[in-house]
Amino acid sequence: MLSPPPTATELQMTSIDSPPTIPLDPELAAMAPVLLERFAAIQNADLAETRVLMEQFRVERSADLDTSGVEIEELTAPGPAGDPDIALTVVRPRKRAAGAPGIYSIHGGGMIIGSRLDSVPELVQFATEHGVVGVSVEYRLAPEHPDPAPVEDSYAGLVWTAAHAADLGIDPERLIVMGASAGGGIAAGVTLLARDRGGPHLAGSVLICPMIDDRDATLSTRQHEQAVVWDRTANRGGWDALLGDRRGGPDVSIYAAPARATDLSGLPPTFLDTGSAEVFRDEVVEYASKIWAAGGRAELHVWAGGFHGFDGLAAPAAISTAAREAREAWIRRTLGL
Repeated sequence: MLSPPPTATELQMTSIDSPPTIPLDPELAAMAPVLLERFAAIQNADLAETRVLMEQFRVERSADLDTSGVEIEELTAPGPAGDPDIALTVVRPRKRAAGAPGIYSIHGGGMIIGSRLDSVPELVQFATEHGVVGVSVEYRLAPEHPDPAPVEDSYAGLVWTAAHAADLGIDPERLIVMGASAGGGIAAGVTLLARDRGGPHLAGSVLICPMIDDRDATLSTRQHEQAVVWDRTANRGGWDALLGDRRGGPDVSIYAAPARATDLSGLPPTFLDTGSAEVFRDEVVEYASKIWAAGGRAELHVWAGGFHGFDGLAAPAAISTAAREAREAWIRRTLGL
């Protein structure tokens, strides 16, 4: 499913026929060989095996998670018309008051892997440290459920969450949507749907290295034929799973591929971040520029030498700490924490 992992030497090579590669942050470069070795089996597996391996990885990461300060509840919400109900995981602080800020979280995974439970550790942190109520949605995955299933499931879960905000203990005026990678792309699509359908009010949108452009046409895609995580081949595979033969063609909705939107007016304040050494860099920068062009509020961070998902996969690095702190600071300001 995914291309074989490059060697550390290949990561630094420059071909005459391709643009210059972007050097990794030195600390990240030192960690790259370990990550490449760790993910070799995942990158060489078929989709079914990859899902099993990623679930094992999630369980391993969550083994030491301290949930003593939170309550975790599993709920269901009605799916899009005619579709199955949607599973939601709700994370609440044990000591809470009515009208807490809320984060609606959409997990990543290239549109093809992942689970709502992937978001739980971060939501536990926000609940424990800041009294936030977190809701994580389980959307259907491609290719079994292609576009528009993932974005429509996620939007339906958001509509339900906003409608039941009082029951969940959330202040509906302090609700943000957040996602990383594919989840960031879906979060951008959900935000556009909320705008265009007159849906729930959002106080903000957090798009972490979002997957928003199916057209495979930017310079940063060509610079990352090979990468530590999520290279050009993997990206095309994810979009193929979601869109099939429509990938790159004229019949793709802005809600599936938000980079296609020409009008980004009327959006809530938006936080975007990306690494300079990843496929998504240019589409994220362009998306922020379109928000500014429409008179909107956007905060953009491009982390020099950061590969895709570096802030989680290489968490101890100084650049990873800085990225998380910048994002959390924006969320605190936006939610009035």
